[in-house]
Amino acid sequence: MNISYNWLKDYLDFDLQPDEVAAALTSIGLETGGVEEVQTIKGGLEGLFIGEVLTCEEHPNSDHLHITTVTVGGEEPLQIVCGAPNVAAGQKVVVAVNGTKLYKEDESFTIKRSKIRGVESNGMICAEDEIGIGSDHAGIIVLPADATVGLPAKEYYNIKSDYVLEVDITPNRVDGTSHFGVARDLAAYLKQNGRPSALRLPSVDAFKIDDHTPAIEVVVEDREACPRYSGVSIKGVTVKESPEWLQNRLNIIGLRPINNIVDITNFVLHEMGQPLHAFDYNKVKGGKVIVKTMPEGTKFVTLDGVERTLAASDLMICNTEEAMCVGGVFGGLDSGVTEKTTDIFLESANFNPTRIRKTARRFGLNTDSSFRFERGLDANRTMYALKRAALLIQEVAGGKITGDIQDVYPKVVEPYTVELSYHKVNSLIGKTIPTDTIKSILESLEMKIVSETPEGVTLHVPVYRIDVQRDVDVIEDILRIYGYNNISFSDEVKSSLSYQTPTDQSYKMENLISEQLCGAGFNEIMNNSFTKSAYYDDLSIYPASHCVKLLNPLSTDLNVMRQTLVFGGLESIAYNINRKNGNIRFFEYGNCYDYDIDKKKEGETLAEYKEDYHLGLWICGNKVENNWAHPNENSSIYELKAHVENILNRLGLDRKKIIFGHLSNEIYSSALSITTVSGRQLGTLGIIQKKLCKSLDIDTDVYYAELSWKLLMKEAGKNKIAYSEISKFPAVKRDLALLLDKKVPFAEIEKIAFESERKLLKNVLLFDVYEGKNLPADKKSYGVSFYLQDENKTLNDKQIDTIMKKIQTGLEQKLQAQLR
Repeated sequence: MNISYNWLKDYLDFDLQPDEVAAALTSIGLETGGVEEVQTIKGGLEGLFIGEVLTCEEHPNSDHLHITTVTVGGEEPLQIVCGAPNVAAGQKVVVAVNGTKLYKEDESFTIKRSKIRGVESNGMICAEDEIGIGSDHAGIIVLPADATVGLPAKEYYNIKSDYVLEVDITPNRVDGTSHFGVARDLAAYLKQNGRPSALRLPSVDAFKIDDHTPAIEVVVEDREACPRYSGVSIKGVTVKESPEWLQNRLNIIGLRPINNIVDITNFVLHEMGQPLHAFDYNKVKGGKVIVKTMPEGTKFVTLDGVERTLAASDLMICNTEEAMCVGGVFGGLDSGVTEKTTDIFLESANFNPTRIRKTARRFGLNTDSSFRFERGLDANRTMYALKRAALLIQEVAGGKITGDIQDVYPKVVEPYTVELSYHKVNSLIGKTIPTDTIKSILESLEMKIVSETPEGVTLHVPVYRIDVQRDVDVIEDILRIYGYNNISFSDEVKSSLSYQTPTDQSYKMENLISEQLCGAGFNEIMNNSFTKSAYYDDLSIYPASHCVKLLNPLSTDLNVMRQTLVFGGLESIAYNINRKNGNIRFFEYGNCYDYDIDKKKEGETLAEYKEDYHLGLWICGNKVENNWAHPNENSSIYELKAHVENILNRLGLDRKKIIFGHLSNEIYSSALSITTVSGRQLGTLGIIQKKLCKSLDIDTDVYYAELSWKLLMKEAGKNKIAYSEISKFPAVKRDLALLLDKKVPFAEIEKIAFESERKLLKNVLLFDVYEGKNLPADKKSYGVSFYLQDENKTLNDKQIDTIMKKIQTGLEQKLQAQLR
């Protein structure tokens, strides 16, 4: 937000230089990003002088150009070729000499000596729009006869320098979105730094009703969306160009003057922070302003000429027949002030911040008014701003205030009551601040002390400080005015015993696994939690109905929150493949979201929403490529499974309690589920469907695993770490060649083996798979190694045979396995 240094001085006397003001505002929470010296007219009219046309003759090679001689007070007159139809000898004019830079909007050009139709020209006699003092281009500027030749144009037009401070307003500081608001904060700073200065609020005591004839009536139907609506009618105004002082104020902060009525509403907006709107009185049909919503789907054309479709929640300012304005956001095309307007109805209202924010975001409109309404304004300020604007309109446009003020304000907003403890102030700030200093700061911030005890005070916080409703908010305000730099660090070190929370442990393990994956050649990616709903169409594993939808999406590609990490990773893979990087190892940690309407409970706002933290791994391309010591090798699902198993091992999960089972869904063409023996699913891994890959222009196999990090942490938390000596007794290996149905996965063999022998069976490994000749149809052969070990003694043949017989029996009974 742009703040004018000179404008601030209208409300506050101070002797700080612009850079000092910027530093002061930054120190009290209104961060000022930069200070720029500007002029009311761009370029400051440098290089322009008042001149007199001595002679004017027709150009011999043109039917519209003239050859003039002009004096600007120098030794020799200038010969200037001029094409203006109104140029004549004896005129006082504005002349740009050679080397002058002229500006038109964002473009600029420099006046140079040149030849025009064969005649030399040195300088330019200027029109209004060429030097930025107006918009007329019909002819050159002709000044009064008493204008002083040789006088710099900047002195003639009283061009003054100013400084614009670029103040970055945080969402909570709506009280600082005006010149008076900034001056109010600066006054508090000055007082606490020994530079007392009186804050001046422009008086509205001169406001009066000139004619009590009934005027526009106001009806507010939606009082939740519009807590207060104030308005007044002014008749007999003359709409014209604004006076110089008003145009200068707006030009300095980057606003384009429009006409005196609209300019006054913009002036008061940036002066007091209260948006206003002026309606053409004669276009308020039925003589009534109605604040209400319109039916869903109603069409409305806004001031920019765009037809917009209204939602049922959009607050509209209407007459008895139609909508005139989107309340708090943007005016309508046909109800605003024009040059033909003679009577106006002036609005000063207070709107619900949430309603305005939703409307502005849905329409993609971010206006000066919506910017302030979205943050919450002081409903008690509307009347003052209305009277201030009405008086200024009378000053610049004439007219009479007709009819009583319309003010619909059914529920008055009272100041916020806050109990403040001196002990808590000193405890949170970390320094004992004298109570007199605390009270002085509170007074400078216009916080009224209504009662006081030795322990603290009871305050009434003004309504315009919508962000200060708790004692900690008041303490923050005290600290920013007292000065953060005034809080010194003591030489004492204060510490307390701490313990590691589950969150700390999870973060530690997350870093550990990240390092492990990076060491294995993976790169970490971070994708947006927002994604497009089209990914979830026709999926049963991740139904579209379970997407958490955004009320105000940035685009159709970012309109829901992700249920899974898979799609973001596939987008990253496609991006890399398109840039000739096809050998990919990615991992990502991220939250996934789910909405289940069936879990909705009365009184529990978020019962139907679920958030889970996941770990995703993606592999595609070649495992080894272009290596002199190793032939090219494609990546495979087994490589991914090994990485997943390494993660489980690193987390300390008991592999005997983890089951890899067959899985089928729309994401994978072939997959495994990873579950605990109790049935809790920790994750999945498999080969992504070809159709899904094709939809993202990926022509290679992609292997993907997604793990629930929260569940992994729960399982890891059950571990009890125990240390023991390496066994002195050797392990024994026994091999079995098993004939099974093709559909039986190795995971089933592993599961049954550990169920059959829980104590001495240490590991089960698959060393051979055979399908084909000499085997019955739909059969395959597994070569499996079983490792047995007793930590306390050497196993004998009888014990080994007994264990192996038990395992063999279990496989035969449950899988119909046969020994080959």
